[in-house]
Amino acid sequence: MTRDPEPTGLVPVTAFDGARQSPMPQDRLRAVRHAAEAFRAEMLDAPPVHHARSFNLLRIPYPAWFAFTGVYSQQMLKPHMVHLLARTTLIQYDDFDGQLRTLLFTPADFEAGNETPYFKRLGEQTPKFLHSTIAPVYATVPQALAAAGVAPEQVDYITYDHLHTQDVRRWLGIGGMPGLLPRAKLLVHRQELASVRGLLPLQAEWYCPHGIDGVADARIVAFDGSVRLGPGVALVHTPGHTEGNHSLVYRTPDGLRVSSENGVSADSWSPAESRHNGIRRYAKATGAEVILNGNTQEGSNDQYLSMVLEKTLAGTSATHGFSNVVPSSECTPHWLFPGAPTSHLWGETRFGTPARR
Repeated sequence: MTRDPEPTGLVPVTAFDGARQSPMPQDRLRAVRHAAEAFRAEMLDAPPVHHARSFNLLRIPYPAWFAFTGVYSQQMLKPHMVHLLARTTLIQYDDFDGQLRTLLFTPADFEAGNETPYFKRLGEQTPKFLHSTIAPVYATVPQALAAAGVAPEQVDYITYDHLHTQDVRRWLGIGGMPGLLPRAKLLVHRQELASVRGLLPLQAEWYCPHGIDGVADARIVAFDGSVRLGPGVALVHTPGHTEGNHSLVYRTPDGLRVSSENGVSADSWSPAESRHNGIRRYAKATGAEVILNGNTQEGSNDQYLSMVLEKTLAGTSATHGFSNVVPSSECTPHWLFPGAPTSHLWGETRFGTPARR
C-alpha cells in the first residue's frame, strides 16, 4: 500500500492507484470503496498520534444551496444562509524516522482571506458595523498556538484540504522574511498548486488573489496522489471540490479521523441518518450516500466518490452513529441563521497532550 519514503520524508500511498479509471461510475465507486477499506485497515495498524486539538477561529456566512447541494434545489431545505465555523487543527506525531513533527491543518489568515472575491463582495454589501456580528472571530492562529502551549517555531508543516480563501504569506513569509511560522513548510497537492497559478474565472471566485505569491520555493512541498507523513498521519487525494483537494487522515485512540471541506456537517456524510427531515427525505428519494459542499463543483462525480472514500476510511462512530469525518468548516447553529442542519456537532475536539521537542 505504501512505498519507501522520498527525500521529503513523505511516503507515497498506492492503495488508490487506478481506482477511478473505469468508464463506468458505479465501477469507480466500488473500486474507491474497496481501496478505502484496505487503506483503513493499514492505518488502524499504526499507533495514535501524540496530540490532536482543534480550535474555533471564525464564523463564515455561507449560502445553504452551496452547503447542501441538491437538497436546497429540491426545496427540502429552508434556510437561505448557514454559518460555517472554520477551525484549525494541531496534530503532533512521529514521522517515519521517529522524529516529532507538528502539523497545522487549515490555519486561516482570515484578514487576508477577506480579499477572496466572493467574500469581498459580500463584505462590501454588508454595513461595516454588522461585520463582527455576522462573522464573529473567536481566535487567531497565533492565539490558538499559545492556547496549546506550542511555539510558532515548533510548527513543521501547514496544509489545507484545498486553497480556497487562503493566503499563506503571513505564515511563510515573502521577500526573504521568515513569516510568523519561521520553520513551517506548506504541504500541497501538485494539482492544487497548478490550479492556483492558472485559475479559470469560476475558480477564481473562491481563491484569495496572490495568496502564495512571493513565497520561497523552499517553503512549499508539492506532492502527487496520496501520501503518509508518518505511520499515523496521511493526506489522501480526494478530488472533486477542487482538482487538487486532499483530506487529512489521522489515527486516534478510538479509530481514525478524516477531515476536509467536501461536506459541511455530519449530515453530509450520513444523510440517511440525518435528523433533518429534508436531508433524510432527499437521501431516500435519490439514493445519495453523501451531500456535496458544492460552491465550485469542479468535478461533482469525483467529489461524490471522494466523500464515499472519506466515510469508508473514517468508519462510523459507536457513540453517535455518524461517520468519523470532521468538516474543516462545520455548519453550526446561530441565532442569525436558524434552522441549520446539525444532527451531530463535532465542536472543538482534543486528545493527548502537547509534546515538546
